[in-house]
Amino acid sequence: MEYVYGALLLNAAGKPIDEKALTGVLTAAGVAPDAGRVKALMASLEGVNLTEVLAKAETFNAPAPAGPAAEKKDGKGEKKEEEKKEEKGVSEEEAAEGLSALFG
Repeated sequence: MEYVYGALLLNAAGKPIDEKALTGVLTAAGVAPDAGRVKALMASLEGVNLTEVLAKAETFNAPAPAGPAAEKKDGKGEKKEEEKKEEKGVSEEEAAEGLSALFG
């Protein structure tokens, strides 16, 4: 992946993308470049205009991550107490009746 990133960096800088330049970028980034991978990338990019490809690339907007609901504040900067709805629970007797059905 770093090889592709190197080629994209060279393209963004307006520099020619060749073996020597890509090897230089990878070395500067602390990656020991593999000559075979560099040649393979150069062969796959032959005749490709990266600027045009990137301009035509589809992008998407990721949905915003769901987070906790924002707390409301009044004009003084104090938090308003939120009303909590109490859930109607099952009484102990109703629970006991349900358990007795399990044991016959």
